[in-house]
Amino acid sequence: MAGTILVDVVSAHEKIFSGEAEFVALPGEQGELGILPGHVPFITRIRPGAVRIKVDGKEELIFVAGGILEVQPRVVTVLADTAIRGKDLDEAKAEAARKHAAEALANNAADVNHAAVQAELAIATAQLAALKQFRGKK
Repeated sequence: MAGTILVDVVSAHEKIFSGEAEFVALPGEQGELGILPGHVPFITRIRPGAVRIKVDGKEELIFVAGGILEVQPRVVTVLADTAIRGKDLDEAKAEAARKHAAEALANNAADVNHAAVQAELAIATAQLAALKQFRGKK
């Protein structure tokens, strides 16, 4: 396909998406990244959030809990710690995880791994934001 880029989104457990796309946007370490065919090659870490893939004028949404992004002029590869299709996100589960993490931080107990709890809170919050985005695209 002319004017497209091959996109692969994989997690440790499965390939979530593989196909030609017109555009990819995702949360990079320094902010939102937008990638078109012919983009300059680079590698970076990605933050928890929504990967938006434009295919045939429609947007596919995939939540990632962080990972690595590799961009080549004709190929984008997302190696995600965890990846969930937008339609498979569970709002109740994400909200429960957010509340649990927020309570653990508020209690400030000595036996709590604060870095791990903060990461859990960031992931749950990003999942809820991705759900909101996904619902807005329907």
